Amino acid sequence: MRINLASVFVDDQDKALRFYTDVLGFVEKHRVPLGGHDWLTVVSPEDPDGTELVLEPNAHPAAKAHQEALTADGIPVNSFAVTDVRAEYERLRALGVRFTLEPVEAGPVTIAVLDDTCGNLIQIAERTGEGQRAKG
Repeated sequence: MRINLASVFVDDQDKALRFYTDVLGFVEKHRVPLGGHDWLTVVSPEDPDGTELVLEPNAHPAAKAHQEALTADGIPVNSFAVTDVRAEYERLRALGVRFTLEPVEAGPVTIAVLDDTCGNLIQIAERTGEGQRAKG
């Protein structure tokens, strides 16, 4: 078993697509019109056949309330792995991305938290110490 899809609720799919592709560097995988919204996914260019991130409309009242509550409490909805958090932080800040948490060491990882402009906080994380999993 493996993870095929993960979702992030967004307040505007077009704005989300621009942010997740033009700023974060993901690539569009699928866009299928479904009435008022699209089935819209992005993937890492490093793993185009890997896990897809669905840019899911927050049109349902429960989804919007959940999204707003997490953001208000400063809780990221997802975590994306990066090789160097500090370098990615500087790259994204230069593009105008707002961070709610600057890079900080948190045990075996260094993390930072950014605002995706679509109603979410997203954590970026770099494994830096004990607890790193061997690949293979």
